[in-house]
Amino acid sequence: MSEANHDDVYAYALSKTLTEVSSPATVGLYSSCENRIHRILGQMAVYMKQEALNIEQKYEGRHKPRSVAPSLGGLLALIGRMLFYRPIWTKENQQQQNIRFINVHFSAWHFAGSDLLWAGLAIRLFHAMQMNFGKLQIVLYRVAQHDDDEEVKKKTMEDSPSHWRTKMFCCCPLWSLCLLILVVAPIVLAYLLTFGLRELKPGAALNGTTTQVGVMEGLVIGAIGVPAASALRFAFLIGKNLIFNQDLNIKRGMDNDRISIRLGFMDEVRKEMWFLSQFIRFMEVFERRRIRVVLKITNLDRCSPKKIVAVLDAINILLSDEESPYISILAVDPDVLVQKVNSADGCFSKEDRAYAMLNRIVTLAFTVPPLCDDSKRTLFDSLASISKEPERVIPSEGKRGTRSLKHTRCCVEIASDTSESYELMDRDTSAPDANEEEVEESVRSILTSGRRNLNEYMFEDAMSMRREINSIRLTVIIMKALKKELPQPDHIAAWVVLANQWPCRLSWIIQCVEDAQQRAAIDRNDETDAADSKTLWQVFSESRAELYVMSPQIEDLLEQDGDPEMFERFLKMDFRFTVQDFKTFEEATVNLDRSIRTQLAHLRGTARLKDSGWMRNLAPLPITTIVNMDKEDVCKELKRMKFPSKYIDIVRSKDLNGLALIFGDADDLKDILGMTLGEWATFRLHFLGPPSHLRPQHKQMAVKPLHCQNQR
Repeated sequence: MSEANHDDVYAYALSKTLTEVSSPATVGLYSSCENRIHRILGQMAVYMKQEALNIEQKYEGRHKPRSVAPSLGGLLALIGRMLFYRPIWTKENQQQQNIRFINVHFSAWHFAGSDLLWAGLAIRLFHAMQMNFGKLQIVLYRVAQHDDDEEVKKKTMEDSPSHWRTKMFCCCPLWSLCLLILVVAPIVLAYLLTFGLRELKPGAALNGTTTQVGVMEGLVIGAIGVPAASALRFAFLIGKNLIFNQDLNIKRGMDNDRISIRLGFMDEVRKEMWFLSQFIRFMEVFERRRIRVVLKITNLDRCSPKKIVAVLDAINILLSDEESPYISILAVDPDVLVQKVNSADGCFSKEDRAYAMLNRIVTLAFTVPPLCDDSKRTLFDSLASISKEPERVIPSEGKRGTRSLKHTRCCVEIASDTSESYELMDRDTSAPDANEEEVEESVRSILTSGRRNLNEYMFEDAMSMRREINSIRLTVIIMKALKKELPQPDHIAAWVVLANQWPCRLSWIIQCVEDAQQRAAIDRNDETDAADSKTLWQVFSESRAELYVMSPQIEDLLEQDGDPEMFERFLKMDFRFTVQDFKTFEEATVNLDRSIRTQLAHLRGTARLKDSGWMRNLAPLPITTIVNMDKEDVCKELKRMKFPSKYIDIVRSKDLNGLALIFGDADDLKDILGMTLGEWATFRLHFLGPPSHLRPQHKQMAVKPLHCQNQR
């Protein structure tokens, strides 16, 4: 049995983390590979179910959780609790150790034809709840338990040994009155039908009247008729809600333009989502376990920008109530999502842009790291085998074997908790494992470490702090599962804070390190030890001019970063991380959006395109290359272009480095060099680019110094 592949490790770490995350929560699962997203989601369902079973097996409390398997006894017990009792909210039943996950898959593409995509989200949740709990149970709760006024009432926790309170009617328990009616009423009714009232009261007709008999008949009819009428009303409400359920009402509202554009339609949907939350809270007390609804939102990046924004708003509005049991997993390609959201109507301010919107919603960001070389080779081999054997399919990362097509389809369509989810498990790979006690001890040590004060580097909003706490736990689990030695506790926390507070600058540093490693491999430079010992601040200092030059093109990325001076202090003084430290954290750095690095790599790679042949002397040098040139580099370039030596001497004497060429006045340069018109045209085209009237017309943006870029 081989070691667990990395995608399994990531799914395992997420499943372990979600058992500890408080709801409501939104997880951003980011990857450009749809197959990897589906695989991780499928494996998460397996690991979460296994984790819930492990917790229940280790539970030693006095009240064991109820079985979720359908049974007649369980149904009767649930009906009895709904009809005759009300739950008491105590600290014990609101902080249960046991947990149950309900997986709900929402493919946004399936509802893309509707103008109200967010309403489709609510409908999908209703269907999932009916499938998992039963339609009758939900309707019975609505009729017997639900009260709309509870939403505005103040919620209080009670210190009670009991978790249930009997419903009272006329100072008597409701169940006793119902029992009395069920037992006594049939006896009285049978007696009356057999003997009649006249036998009951002989001589009642005095003076030619039947007054006493009429009064007695009225009392008997009233005593039996009122409960019968109440029972008929109750049955009518049950039947009405079974036929005209809420998802049908939402569909009607979506189809009716007059209703769907009404201001209160979303509020009505929100109330129904609150009803579902209250029903799940009731079931938590009944089952004696926490219930978390894991809503997996996929294919959202395939929808139009307007609908994407609507769904993100729905997550923020409908699923983020403080009592919501929902954990939303937003599985998307971040690069596509960001571009579409930024192009949506109404995206005017900084807070309307994609990154700001995601930061307001996402409580745990998880970017799937890229495939390693071995995994790429395995994937290539499996794809090559498919062309020869149609019955063979793509294996998961790190797996040499293959699976049948019907097993792979499970990766594409993730449903609720079913046994089919276990088909995703690879039989020839071991399941990831991390010792729970060691993980908890490490997380506790990291969070309570007082060696270095990280509080001053954190943003003051609670959402950012929740992201950092969740990311710390996730990082520890991944490193434990990958059998890596954990660094110092304060270094783990500092690395998570660095990725959360300055994602653009850290992505730039990582890209520069990667480019340097690739260049060293091309040049066959073996000085890896020296490169690994270089601090990240040194890497940033050497390339900050290049980042400054391209800053107008990455304004939206730089807006995510915090205070630049605090960044300098963080890396230069408090935490002197090295390239070797980055390599240690690389596979566990999942809270850093890789799409940022992709954009930076594209800009840097485009700027460093190298021309060959006769165009090499005419093609303009990339501005990022010129910025890093000293006067000797400029002289070497002039010598290569076969300029006269007198111009090389002038460059040396006037100290004309790359910065002087870019930011100096072109006319002044022409006068200093004293070139002929032809020589100046070649020099200007190569070092300064074409004249402004020959350049493509792009949006002109002022270049702002990095230390002024949107301090937060």
